[in-house]
Amino acid sequence: MRLLRWETLSTEETLARFKKTRLKGFDRPYVYENATLELVPSVDPETLAPTQRYLLKNELNTVLTLEQLFRPHGIDVFALTGAVLFWIERDGEEEGPIPLTPPIVEESVEPDGRTVWIINDGMHRIAAARKRGRTINVIRARGVPRDYPYYAFPMAEGWNGMTELDELPDGFQKKAYRVPENYKALFRDFNEVFPGVQKQRKETNPSSLTA
Repeated sequence: MRLLRWETLSTEETLARFKKTRLKGFDRPYVYENATLELVPSVDPETLAPTQRYLLKNELNTVLTLEQLFRPHGIDVFALTGAVLFWIERDGEEEGPIPLTPPIVEESVEPDGRTVWIINDGMHRIAAARKRGRTINVIRARGVPRDYPYYAFPMAEGWNGMTELDELPDGFQKKAYRVPENYKALFRDFNEVFPGVQKQRKETNPSSLTA
């Protein structure tokens, strides 16, 4: 993989794009229309609440590779203040623009009364920072409508409940969903505002769950 070129967006431009994020269901409202979005620097990954039960080793390695590619150019992938759109050469082919943004977390009030910073997008970036013993800049959403919580619950075991995998096995339930019969309805569609920022992964959830 070779880094060819890149463009950077300011904090304000990045937040403005994320402000236009829609839900997948419920007539596709702008979920952050009346929420506060802000860049929060130097967050300890241990203070964030993961929801997914897995980490993919190749995804972690990709983040660490990008860290090495951008470092000589003065860009710290764990300290982004806005989005980076970049192009790479891989196997002789050019790919891009590929978006890299600060991870998105939401201030979420859970049914047990706890308020947590739930990881919405950027799980592997945050996990890579944790492995490095680094803090990470995040974009935090506060004041998200209670009717539209993040589509999965935070894991009770936190980081200890995650398994590193080479690939997702069939029948593997990725998360504990708030609405199992229509679990993607509360999904935040970031790909509409930053195409490619959310990767389509292998579908492994049990057939009892309906997207």
